[in-house]
Amino acid sequence: MKSLHSSSAALLLLFSLAVPTGANAELDFNLAVVSDYRFRGLSQSRLRPAVQGGVDYSAGGLYVGAWGSSIQWIRDAGGDGRAEIDLYGGIRGEFAPGLSWDFGLLRYQYIDHALPVSPNTTEVYAALGWGVATLKVSHSLRNLFGTAGSKGSTYVDLSAGFDLGDGLTLTPHLGYQKVAHHDDLSYADVAIGLSKDFGGFSLSAGAVHADVKKPGGIPVYASPKGRSLGRTALTLGLTASF
Repeated sequence: MKSLHSSSAALLLLFSLAVPTGANAELDFNLAVVSDYRFRGLSQSRLRPAVQGGVDYSAGGLYVGAWGSSIQWIRDAGGDGRAEIDLYGGIRGEFAPGLSWDFGLLRYQYIDHALPVSPNTTEVYAALGWGVATLKVSHSLRNLFGTAGSKGSTYVDLSAGFDLGDGLTLTPHLGYQKVAHHDDLSYADVAIGLSKDFGGFSLSAGAVHADVKKPGGIPVYASPKGRSLGRTALTLGLTASF
């Protein structure tokens, strides 16, 4: 694995030393299988299934975590990587009941990617929650996912979680990815999901679409066979949490 960007490594070291242990600390694990790994509306697995897993530790409003998934897009871009590893840490709290905030740093790491422009990406993010809704803004500190000259790209995410009872949750989402200095690569995405909790396991289904540009009729985000990676699709997932 290539070394982490210094700011990301420093943050993770800081939280590993600062986050306390005790009765209020929580350590959670999750494993999942999904029919298509969609990130910000775009398929990262060439419209195919992916295996995922993560670990989260939180205490006193501070949190750190790691998450990974199998991917295909690095190989499709001419590289060798088959996995994505995300490392993150932050702090969250409430201004008042029902009004929450969250600040953090997230590093997307692609093992042995072998691409000429590194896809490894570091973002800072800030989120404001009000009732069931959350508005989150993420800002890249370097190039965004291997796009040269895209430092300062921004993603705006508006989502909500509606508890329907009996373990059912409805999650609508709207997003916009602004790729700095690359208007042709900027796009909006939309999704709506429904999940059912079975106590340690959950099933999910969702409809997702990314409105990518198609100059000359060819999607700017496409599989090797020319299929749009943002095409409308129904995604399914099974997650185990423990």
